[in-house]
Amino acid sequence: MSTRIDLSAGWPNPTLLPAPELLRSASTVLTDPSIAHPALGYGPDEGYEPLRVHIAQWLQSFYQPHHPILSKRICITGGASQNLACVLAVFTDPVYTRHIWQVDPTYFLAGRIFDDAGFFGRVKSVPEDDEGIDLEVLESGLREAEIKATAEGNDTPRLKPPRPWRKIYKHVIYAVPTFANPSGKIMSLHHREQLIRLARKYDALVVTDDVYDFLHWSSTGSELISPDRAVVPRLVDVDRYLDGGPVDEWGHAISNGSFSKLIGPGTRTGWAEASEKVAFGLSQVGSSRSGGAPSQMTSTLIDQLLGSGFLEQHIRDTLQPAYAKRYHDLTSAIQEHLAPLGVTFEAPVNGVVGGYFIWLTLPAPLLAADIVQRSDREENLRLAPGDAFQVAGDPEAASTRFNNNLRLCFAWAEPQELAEGVRRLARVLKR
Repeated sequence: MSTRIDLSAGWPNPTLLPAPELLRSASTVLTDPSIAHPALGYGPDEGYEPLRVHIAQWLQSFYQPHHPILSKRICITGGASQNLACVLAVFTDPVYTRHIWQVDPTYFLAGRIFDDAGFFGRVKSVPEDDEGIDLEVLESGLREAEIKATAEGNDTPRLKPPRPWRKIYKHVIYAVPTFANPSGKIMSLHHREQLIRLARKYDALVVTDDVYDFLHWSSTGSELISPDRAVVPRLVDVDRYLDGGPVDEWGHAISNGSFSKLIGPGTRTGWAEASEKVAFGLSQVGSSRSGGAPSQMTSTLIDQLLGSGFLEQHIRDTLQPAYAKRYHDLTSAIQEHLAPLGVTFEAPVNGVVGGYFIWLTLPAPLLAADIVQRSDREENLRLAPGDAFQVAGDPEAASTRFNNNLRLCFAWAEPQELAEGVRRLARVLKR
């Protein structure tokens, strides 16, 4: 039996993660009582202040928004997934909040977080179009939901009492707008601006996983003009400048960041950026008020990497080149072995690609679920079927909408395994 190749796992390759630098950070932190004592304590609700300051400076340099990013807009989290649960705990009411709206296809593990927050059966899919989200479908759904809520008299939060640190939103819109998981698409600036306008109109909180933004490169293999700058403004940045800025002090967007793809998922550390009111509200979630700041100890280690400038250098000199090579190796193999068989994948936008994933479309009548099973059985190749990424629980969405798609991850596998994995897939398709 051939060696197993896994192109399904959306994980960073461990050989690219900075374990030696984390060891040095730990030595610095634990041998300096002025850092070690706070690191081993509960920490402030909003997180380790030096890291908040350094994150704000780092984001300012990378995104270069219209307005300065201050540490008061940053809340340290236990990672993007943990923070999504906290956002729902603080800013939604399972009765008053009408729906969760997810761009479809979606990050498939988010669904259970919404279920746990009380939204089972009330998650709605919004198709992904060429610019990242079908705004007409979204607005139609938002409008219908408001008509229904008005008819039912659902005009006041039912389960969450008023608190000065929170606002209960009527809707939540969830998306991965840059290098989307799984499709790899980039939501256009036009659609981002229109999405914020819809969020303001219908009192929705737009929650974006911005975890892949820093991992981008040229689609042609030539040098990228600005590898240290973001491809497009985040939704949270758009909310600050669009049409004179937010309609109130809360705003309608929150950026969910994480060090999982950059330093390692085991660090369990991330950040949220939003208005000062929302950032403070996140810090007041019950688990933080009781247990202290999430990832307090790890935050002090990461602060050593960020404050010294190491992380930016690591992204530029290690992660971007390594993942770019993996991307180009994989796409070259796809062009050579799969394209002649009728397999296609998403074209890059403006010559920039990034993230972790490539979204394949199989020619009819091939079904991804069948190909996944056969690849595993016949070629010892693990793949992710497209239907795993459809928004679950929306009765109005077709259950077969991604049954001819496959998601390939080029981050986890070793470089030499990528082309071999594609050759194995081609053999399955030919049989």
